[in-house]
Amino acid sequence: MKKFILLIIPIALLFACNSRKGENKTVGLKGFSARYNTLYNSKDALETELKNRKMAYKDNFYEPYIRILTTEQAPIGTNLEAEDSFFGEKQFLPPQSLGRSPSQNTTILQISEAKALKAIEKYSVQKNGEEKNKAMFDAHILLAQARLYQDKPLEALDALSYLFNNMNGDKRLDLAKIYQGQAFAQLKDYYRADEVFRSLTDLKKEYNRLKTVYYSQMLVDAGKKDEAVAELENAFGANKNRTLRSRIAFLRGQILASLDKKEEARESFTSAYKLSNDFEFEVKSQVEIAKTFNGKNDDYEGAKQYLESISKKGTYASRKNEFYYALGLMAAKAGKNDEAQEFFKKSLAEKMSDPQVRGLTYYEIGRNYFSQNDYIGAGAYYDSAVAAMTYAPEKQRLTELASNIKNITKNYYLVKKNDSILALTRMSEPEREVFFTKYIDKLKEKEEKELALQKQEERTKGFDTGDYNANSLSAKGQSGFQDLANTGRGGGFYFANQNTVAKGNADFKQIWGNRALQDNWRFSNRMSTIQDVKNETMGLGTVRDPRRLETTFYTEKIPTDAEAIAALKKDRDTATLGLGRMYEDYFSNTALATKTLYDLADSKPDSETRLQALYQIFAMNYEKNPTAAERAKSMILADYPYTSYAEFVKNPKNTSFTKSSADVEAAYSAAFDLYSQGKYEDSRLAIESAIAKYPKDALVPKFALLNAYNAGKTAGKEIMILQLEQLALNYGKTMEGEKAKSILANLKSELKTELKDNTGKTLSPGNINPPGSPDTGPGQGTGSTLQMPSQINTSENIVQPGDNVKRDEIRRPPVPGKTEGTPALPPNQRATKGVPLERE
Repeated sequence: MKKFILLIIPIALLFACNSRKGENKTVGLKGFSARYNTLYNSKDALETELKNRKMAYKDNFYEPYIRILTTEQAPIGTNLEAEDSFFGEKQFLPPQSLGRSPSQNTTILQISEAKALKAIEKYSVQKNGEEKNKAMFDAHILLAQARLYQDKPLEALDALSYLFNNMNGDKRLDLAKIYQGQAFAQLKDYYRADEVFRSLTDLKKEYNRLKTVYYSQMLVDAGKKDEAVAELENAFGANKNRTLRSRIAFLRGQILASLDKKEEARESFTSAYKLSNDFEFEVKSQVEIAKTFNGKNDDYEGAKQYLESISKKGTYASRKNEFYYALGLMAAKAGKNDEAQEFFKKSLAEKMSDPQVRGLTYYEIGRNYFSQNDYIGAGAYYDSAVAAMTYAPEKQRLTELASNIKNITKNYYLVKKNDSILALTRMSEPEREVFFTKYIDKLKEKEEKELALQKQEERTKGFDTGDYNANSLSAKGQSGFQDLANTGRGGGFYFANQNTVAKGNADFKQIWGNRALQDNWRFSNRMSTIQDVKNETMGLGTVRDPRRLETTFYTEKIPTDAEAIAALKKDRDTATLGLGRMYEDYFSNTALATKTLYDLADSKPDSETRLQALYQIFAMNYEKNPTAAERAKSMILADYPYTSYAEFVKNPKNTSFTKSSADVEAAYSAAFDLYSQGKYEDSRLAIESAIAKYPKDALVPKFALLNAYNAGKTAGKEIMILQLEQLALNYGKTMEGEKAKSILANLKSELKTELKDNTGKTLSPGNINPPGSPDTGPGQGTGSTLQMPSQINTSENIVQPGDNVKRDEIRRPPVPGKTEGTPALPPNQRATKGVPLERE
């Protein structure tokens, strides 16, 4: 027995000292410890974060495209607030609070990342540059995921690079490549992401499902719509989860609709509707199906009947306003505009389920007014749309449009009001008496109807009518304004907090709409009308004057002083000029702008306003509609021949110039030779012929400068100044334009100073010699000893025929009244070279 024991002990010691056996045992223990301790905590933290994100995620259906996965951060434009909204939506956490640990100091994703790093640090086993612990693959994948969800793609790539360098023989390496492609996509390096995804073929089913989703989203983000549609179809087939497939189908439908493939888009939205297990998604899918309606080939009556029937079923009845909105869109596409407007109004009458849909409904009604050039009516509905909308980009765009309309409104009603007053000033006393008597009779009739309606509303006050619409007497359960009053900071005065007041105004409009300012407004179904808005703009208050039924109340306000009447006309004409400009600058409505300005020019305004109106007509139309511009051109040339505007209409600014040819250079040399010989009229004719023959040549500015010197010789200094001003205006960035500005600065400074020769003799402007004459020195002409002003470097004022001019140096100058790259300002904000400020 003792011999047996003595034999066993050396064998045990031998095995105990074997390094290979010990290493394998260590690797196994480390793999076990990593997988079931630290890595488990990392994975658990990551899953907790993704679960929180899914619960808090809210789709924004008003962005161009939804996201496939709901584990991403909330999309831009959504309004996730911690407090319950007044229309009873589920409570969501704000994005900044998502994923916070109880300590509020570290996010759950940071905990997941830290646990993964700890597992790598403690349990990594490397030998000869190769990782022996297979659990490290999971650790690095978890690390990459945690970093990707924290929007740290570079750090995620760093984690993945370890797998490619130290575990390149692992069978799971395709999974690392999928996350590598996703990291490149987050970096917006779509080319490298596409290369990675394309290289992944023959994947396992679970890997292929993940790859098709990430690849599809990358193609959408990269703007490759056609490729995205094809890959989304692959993702739809590869994934079996109903919710995910519904989202894929919805996104595919959105892309197909943007490609104007309505039939295919409708099929995709229908699949999204059938697969969805979310009520919100079902409703939005039905709305999108309605948007794909084709007014030419589709059955409008059948589609209308279907939507009307589904809107009455079960829980869908709570979304009637959205279905009526969809019906309105369908009717508009079918060419049934009146029916569309009725559906939109029905949508407004129903209880609001989605503020953005309410805003879009207001927008559609406003757009109808806009299409009829009724910008005032459009502006009223656009204001309501802005108050209701929640999607920030659309709200911002509409806010700018509404602001432009308000500027137009001020001018429009100033014109209308002054026109009415001026018409009254031209009436005789008996005519005024008859006019206001009729007006008072209509006013009495209107007030009697309003009084009868008010009495009827008072009789029904306090009774439940069974109408539970948002604007009804029986609408209950609404919150907002009252709650804000009770939840002010520190219980302070409600109106002392401007932010609270603004929120209260917005909530009031969302609940009650644009209520008319009158007694018992809560119990009245009357909303603010377009006429109310117009009256407010014209300064007609809602407070009734006791003398309103007397004709003298109106006639005594009519101005009789000639100066006051002239001021009214001047204000009207200036406002009309601004109105025409704004139609073009804000809405590109050239036809309406042209009509407005021609009406102004024909109404005999003052000379300056008339010239401005004619110039604006020509500038707007000479390229787009030459026929409309021709009349303005002839009127300017006939009535204002010696202005820079006349010079402009003779030779409007060219949009481009071609390279100068030898023929043009020869023509310029000939014209310059004629000028040098004192044949100024012949030189002028040669220049005009060359410009007419080569209107886009690079030497046109040189011809213009030479022609200005001809004018100085033949027509005098004033005409020369006009032509130099036009040259500086049209070709300000060229060498000739800069020369013209320099000469103008000196000529204008000496316009009131007598010019004298070396002997002190007074000179006339016509005796000024051009520079650059070949037979004389600088500043002297043929047979003359007279000099130009000493400040001008006369040897450089004429550009010689052989000078090289780059095409880029010649560009289109700004239009008077507009700065390059920006729309023209309203008249009261506009200051341009040579154009005086106008009074609004």
